Amino acid sequence: MGHLYDAITPRLRAFIEAMPVFFVATAPLSPDGHVDVSPKGIGGTFAVVDERTVAYLDITASGAETIAHLRENGRITVMFCSFSRQPKILRLHGRGRVVGVDDHEFATWRPRFPETIAARAVVVVDVERVSDSCGYGLPLMDEPRERDMLIPTMERRGPDGVRAYRAERNAVSIDGLPAFEERETTQGGDAAAPRA
Repeated sequence: MGHLYDAITPRLRAFIEAMPVFFVATAPLSPDGHVDVSPKGIGGTFAVVDERTVAYLDITASGAETIAHLRENGRITVMFCSFSRQPKILRLHGRGRVVGVDDHEFATWRPRFPETIAARAVVVVDVERVSDSCGYGLPLMDEPRERDMLIPTMERRGPDGVRAYRAERNAVSIDGLPAFEERETTQGGDAAAPRA
């Protein structure tokens, strides 16, 4: 019932773009470390760049497991699943990298996504394996709606508040791996040296 694809086909791209939620799975190298699975679902934050590349806008939140794991080893799986009439589960296995808001490359990725001060990074995934499976065991759930809470919560903090939040909550993973490193910015907005 499942299929393996050489790349993200136009039909799979249409499926991805129609999904209101996706899941990201990563893990540290340590056998004692915690595997992380994170749901994502803010409209406009996922982009199919080409048949072998996807990217998503990473929003400031309470954890930074994905960032920490990608910085350590790069392994990532992105999963989409349909809770509507068409049953399907689609997995994109690959290698991910983090382009933080203070990285110069961030400016090249930024126009693909909605503008918000809540942005923390763009996660870029080089897709190595594309597969689907039936999804017959998934429930049917009607009328999915976006929960308009995370970005407004971060935007109420303002730019300095968001940076302070990341510095306090996103510096390390739950296993103590380095995650998101805040940097001081110059008046022109360019990143300066990382803080100690």
